[in-house]
Amino acid sequence: MKKGIVSLSILAVLLLTACTPAVPPTTGSTTTTTTTRQTTTAATTAATTAATTTPSSSTAPATEPVRLPPVETNPPNTDYEPFFAGQTRAAGTATTTPYTVSILAEGLASPWAVTALPDGRLVITEKAGTIRIATTDGSLSGPIGGLIAVDSRSQGGLLDIAPAPDFADSRMLYMTLAEKTGRGSLTAVARGRLADDESRLEGVEIIWRAVPDYDNGMHFGSRLVFDPQGFLFVSTGERSDLATRPMAQQLDNGYGKVVRITADGQPAPGNPFIGEENVLPEIYSYGHRNAQGLAIHPVTGALWMSEMGPRGGDELNLILPGRNYGWPVISYGIEYSGQPIPGAITVREGMEQPVYYWDPVLAPSGMAFYSGSQIPEWENNLFIGGLKGQHIARLVITDGRVEAEERLLVSEGQRFRDVAAAPDGALYAVTDQGRLYRIGPDA
Repeated sequence: MKKGIVSLSILAVLLLTACTPAVPPTTGSTTTTTTTRQTTTAATTAATTAATTTPSSSTAPATEPVRLPPVETNPPNTDYEPFFAGQTRAAGTATTTPYTVSILAEGLASPWAVTALPDGRLVITEKAGTIRIATTDGSLSGPIGGLIAVDSRSQGGLLDIAPAPDFADSRMLYMTLAEKTGRGSLTAVARGRLADDESRLEGVEIIWRAVPDYDNGMHFGSRLVFDPQGFLFVSTGERSDLATRPMAQQLDNGYGKVVRITADGQPAPGNPFIGEENVLPEIYSYGHRNAQGLAIHPVTGALWMSEMGPRGGDELNLILPGRNYGWPVISYGIEYSGQPIPGAITVREGMEQPVYYWDPVLAPSGMAFYSGSQIPEWENNLFIGGLKGQHIARLVITDGRVEAEERLLVSEGQRFRDVAAAPDGALYAVTDQGRLYRIGPDA
């Protein structure tokens, strides 16, 4: 069986926050605020530790980031020390280019994902099992029909969504969901064709399941993203319970994994465990807890992940094939009760260190790299939605290292569930409270 190696490189990480206050919106209206630099002292922060890889080309930012003190000012967990300097509590930065924050829509029903279609419109999922299409001025379609039933208990429901790479021709949409089964539920990947009149999905089918099923409503993972070759990465959770956590370390099941599959749900060629006995060939990496963020770097093509830790220890990981990311054996967090995680340590040979971790937690969810040119200092930066942190974290990453961090939209008081980059050079975000935001240059 293939194993990972502990990365020994020391990474510099820097981080701080600029806030973009917005005027409280009137229901049904669009609220806009222009922001330059504003720093905040409240929220949660992250640090980064490097996973070893050599980028295919330089990822240095076009504009050197402003250097500021770290954004995190709360006391750290003194029981754990970072593995290397800069693995957590990076230095801060602040955006100097003016940008606009707009609340485009309100009243969405527990939105979980937002992503851009090739024509610049946005497709949004709602946990109860609906999909809506939004224009960049905030106009929302009615619910799109044709979906299969989902198990929307607790953290389940209709979760992520992504257009196929050939969506302009095929009109295929791929979704993750919590599927109800006879014994419980599981993470499933489905696909369907968006009808020409956009009223429904046609031919919806399940193409992959994270077996076995389990009877709770927790830790489905469920973020998905297409790689440059057109294969689909999918994250799964380990279903939370003490009984299921160890399955993240086992390769005969779909818990706590990143899988890489073809467009019809088969193991993708080149996966690291193809041909090994008693191993699921779709597995790409393992040892994950509950990863709700996946994004492909626009220059290197590398896969990055945000992963929810327990109480403390939220992670940013650079995902490499066949590697073991350690959960539940290694972690920088503790149980929600305040007790240590049974048997957990922070370092073990053969298990990857996070590039960055947050202490206290951010509760990172969906994320996106900025690939526009309208705000040069954001070029190739990573933007992560924070649930517990109630802000969007901007990470400046250079050659696999987190240089700096900024906190955006802190004053909004929202749980940011997902962030998407769009062709107009803006970022779009949805919140658990039902808002759709636009963050970027003037429209």
